[in-house]
Amino acid sequence: MIFQVGATLLDACVLATLEKGDTYGYALTQTLQQVLGVSESTLYPVLRRLMKEQCLKAYDQPWQGRNRRYYTITAQGRERSKVYKEEWKRYKSGLDGLLG
Repeated sequence: MIFQVGATLLDACVLATLEKGDTYGYALTQTLQQVLGVSESTLYPVLRRLMKEQCLKAYDQPWQGRNRRYYTITAQGRERSKVYKEEWKRYKSGLDGLLG
């Protein structure tokens, strides 16, 4: 992708993805990488920050003798995601008008 993804848009995409269901970090990275081209080294600091801001929580689940860290969205994260989606609609509409 030739367009750069800013922090706010990345936050919005992480929260929107987790609204669909809990997932572990690697799977989340793969999902976002397909659409946005982000790497694990970009995503994990975002996850830590969103947890610090109480938008996400994490829990571990055993998998093949190891633990996987799963992320889940909180009520505060759902509220922020709602704001991001409303803002995205306005932003996208403006861009669509410019780029046609």
